[in-house]
Amino acid sequence: MLSANQVASLSAIIITKNEARDLPACLASLSFCDEIVVVDSGSTDATVTIAEAAGCRVLIRSEWAGFGVQKQRALDAATSDWVLSIDADERIPPALATEIRAALATADGPAGYRVNRLNTFLDKPLRHGGWYPDRHLRLARRDVARFTPDLVHEKLVVDGAVGELSTEMPHLSYVDFDEVLDKQRRYALSGAAQRQKSGRKGGVGRAALRAVWLFFRLYVIKRGFLDGRAGFLAAAANAQEMFWRYAATGWKP
Repeated sequence: MLSANQVASLSAIIITKNEARDLPACLASLSFCDEIVVVDSGSTDATVTIAEAAGCRVLIRSEWAGFGVQKQRALDAATSDWVLSIDADERIPPALATEIRAALATADGPAGYRVNRLNTFLDKPLRHGGWYPDRHLRLARRDVARFTPDLVHEKLVVDGAVGELSTEMPHLSYVDFDEVLDKQRRYALSGAAQRQKSGRKGGVGRAALRAVWLFFRLYVIKRGFLDGRAGFLAAAANAQEMFWRYAATGWKP
């Protein structure tokens, strides 16, 4: 615990693979941090060069054990009092940076803080359809923080109270259809592997029912239609990922 006259330090932690397009803007938004730790898993583009040129501490871990394990590696490498977990396609606007620094300066405050992401789909912000609000624990005291070891949809957890930050964090989640299809494939296969590991069942019939219900829930019940064409495509993309996740679970030709 810091004494009253000490200033808390902050490490940003990022895991990367072929993030040369998004990483420069992400790093530029982290100039208020004391340290940036990048754990790369075998990028073949300029990701590592960009990170090193920006003064980041870069660790190369080519083997891939899932998002949770990789982010824990980044957390373990951080040296500051607090950690800010961020993805390359996310940005910290100045107002949020100010709010983060104010939170770190608060004596006897929470052990962690959730941040509300503003997701975009094909460059359109989504405020319905289950995409908003989208609160995630991203800022935490390093000594009480850890990541769950999930292959995908990992979570940062802390031992202690959790507060809320009010400024939104832009998340440029899907900028074109290539990215939509690529992420669908990766998330669906990782999700299927995770389901199979935990002994849960899949199957084409179960996959179809899950996908149809998810689309109806996101587009109709959660009012994704209010986001226009982007809302329809986002609901369809989520439903398709759900279908392949369940269909691939335990698949045998």
